[in-house]
Amino acid sequence: MTATADLYDERGDELDSVSVQFLDLGGQAAFSGPIRTVRCHRDNALLKAILSSPGHGGVLVVDGGGSLESALMGDLIGASAVENDWAGVIIYGAVRDRTALARLPLGIKALGSNPRKSGKTGSGEADVPVTIGGVEFVPGRTVWADPDGILVERG
Repeated sequence: MTATADLYDERGDELDSVSVQFLDLGGQAAFSGPIRTVRCHRDNALLKAILSSPGHGGVLVVDGGGSLESALMGDLIGASAVENDWAGVIIYGAVRDRTALARLPLGIKALGSNPRKSGKTGSGEADVPVTIGGVEFVPGRTVWADPDGILVERG
């Protein structure tokens, strides 16, 4: 994958750069793919269902409202994402099981961690545009992520 800095130099007028500072928490530092989305708050049932389905090299972008009150993904859901061919997960919220997530061949960016589990009611929305840090993530467009940051294809 081309580094995000080089990609921005080449195609900056076609890309948006996310200013939110995410932590790299997965075993794969650089990842890219078509966007899928989930919007949920302290409930990971929908996220779990999507990552349990074929990912086809996609990246799930999760708008958790920036909440660090409970984790939206842990090691079991992360392992499921690997098994189902997801390239990565970007979570505007928290994860847990950081040590185990760091060993997975999966790109994971999140704001932080919290050992508290999230709810499991299934509330939320899937495959809708979500905005994080002023950048719109639209299902089907491409996202690129590496230690320098996150770039999103404009429409």
